[in-house]
Amino acid sequence: MTDSQESEPKKVARQSGKSLLVVEDVSAFYGDAQALKNVCLTVNSNEIVAVLGSNGAGKTTLLKTLTGLLGIRSGKITFNNESITDMPPDKIIRKGVASVPEGRQLFGTMSVSDNLLLGTYSLTKSERKDMLEARSEMIFKLFPVLKSRLQQQSETLSGGEQQMLALGRALMSKPRLLTLDEPSLGLSPLLVKEMMKMLKLISRELGVSILLVEQNARAAIKIADYVYVLERGEITLRNTAEEVMASERIQSAYLGA
Repeated sequence: MTDSQESEPKKVARQSGKSLLVVEDVSAFYGDAQALKNVCLTVNSNEIVAVLGSNGAGKTTLLKTLTGLLGIRSGKITFNNESITDMPPDKIIRKGVASVPEGRQLFGTMSVSDNLLLGTYSLTKSERKDMLEARSEMIFKLFPVLKSRLQQQSETLSGGEQQMLALGRALMSKPRLLTLDEPSLGLSPLLVKEMMKMLKLISRELGVSILLVEQNARAAIKIADYVYVLERGEITLRNTAEEVMASERIQSAYLGA
């Protein structure tokens, strides 16, 4: 990676693969405070993209704009060659974008089974009937422990099990793109390692693209194909995971080297 690549990242620069999600010059505000500034980002089909950054860098804000929870001031967001700019969250989910928010946001007093069923609410009645059994079995194959806990309240699950349930719920909608906000938060190093392996498996076996927002840079880079670094609402670095891992700047700022 050259110094010019780090200091002057190109806008929407990637050509490999079919672009599934394209974010072009997106700016977003909370009141008068600008949270994102001319952000450009691409996620290709069947790819894992990691977004790294410290607290307050704008990572969660980015995901909120992609899922329709926060409107943008300028720019354009395209998913599967269709503009989803300013589209409401329920329609974005129906287009094939599912999310696992920070903190999982499960319905704690509801059972594991009911939480999974909520993941299908974006589907039509006929779609739900046609795919519910097969999709459920796929989730149980990925996360066998959930099958044995179907009637258990989700708030009684361990942190790792709750993360599995949040992932399972998102996958029930049969997404093409899965966004995750700090999925390693609160998990032990061993569970983080297992979860990252699972994300890689989900992408490879189910053909789901993943946009992973993470503070655990080392874990995220290990499974990512491509990496963006977000600082103070701006993309300051972008490259393949291999090149980013070799960057002295990343080593110093995020990997403790």
